[in-house]
Amino acid sequence: MKITREVKTGIVVVSVIALFIWGFNFMKGLNLFDGPSKTYLTEYSNVQGLNTASVVTINGVEVGKVVAIKFSKIPEKRGQLIVEFSVETDFEFSINSIAKIYSASLMGGKSLAVVPSYEGEMAVPGDILLGEIESDIFSSVTEKLNPLQAKVENVIVSADSLMTGLTDILDTKSRENLKLSIAHLNTTIANFKNISESVDKLVKSNEEKLDNTLKNTELISSNLAKLSDTLVNANLGLTVKNLGLTINNLNKILESVEAGNGTLGKLLKDEKMYNNLTNSSKELEELLREMKLHPKRFVHFSLFGKKDKGYEPNQTKEE
Repeated sequence: MKITREVKTGIVVVSVIALFIWGFNFMKGLNLFDGPSKTYLTEYSNVQGLNTASVVTINGVEVGKVVAIKFSKIPEKRGQLIVEFSVETDFEFSINSIAKIYSASLMGGKSLAVVPSYEGEMAVPGDILLGEIESDIFSSVTEKLNPLQAKVENVIVSADSLMTGLTDILDTKSRENLKLSIAHLNTTIANFKNISESVDKLVKSNEEKLDNTLKNTELISSNLAKLSDTLVNANLGLTVKNLGLTINNLNKILESVEAGNGTLGKLLKDEKMYNNLTNSSKELEELLREMKLHPKRFVHFSLFGKKDKGYEPNQTKEE
């Protein structure tokens, strides 16, 4: 049987159309040669680069692809993204399972993983699963570096402010003064070094004298220790006790004198006795003066038996 050119052309056109339809659906994540697939939905505010035909996995096994990504038509969820994905297996999981976007490679490709849960009602095609986004290594590093970057920026700003302040303070005159201060400090250090060397030379030159001084000090300490032992052996406690008794007796005598007892006490306290002693002292002084001026009046001595005229108080010195 001879096939005409028109039939051949029709077969080719149909084949091309079928291949186009298969390829279009394959690009969307649907394989027409596979059995019927189940599709589920999930929601995200940002899909992080997830696109149609991205791989869907369960426990690391590829089970489907992302079929479509479109914006929600619900006014309350404006801007939210609805992701539809297929599961081409009979594996069952509950409606409490999670659809998580993760990085499939370091190049930044995103995939969708179903984290299955087996508690609660089993999910059926068309159900909406809870969506989550797993932070990749770059996102984690960025999140950790952002606070550090802010701190570094603050440190840089503070350092810049500090340098600006130092520049304002250290004008030309201040810098010259600082240089002079450093020069003076170097001179002081050099002088201190010279003094240290001089002291070292002095110590070395008087080393013998210092040794003798230390020996004398040690000898004095030894003598003081012996003196202390001597005082201890000399019954110093008894001596101190006797001294205390003597002081107590002296205090008693002073108290008796202060109270006016005894001759000394009466002399200090009795005015009559004081006046009598004073008068007696004056009379004795006058008597001594008179004996000195007129000794003949008090001593009678004559070789020939001549009698003295006697004492007359009104007699003058010439007589």
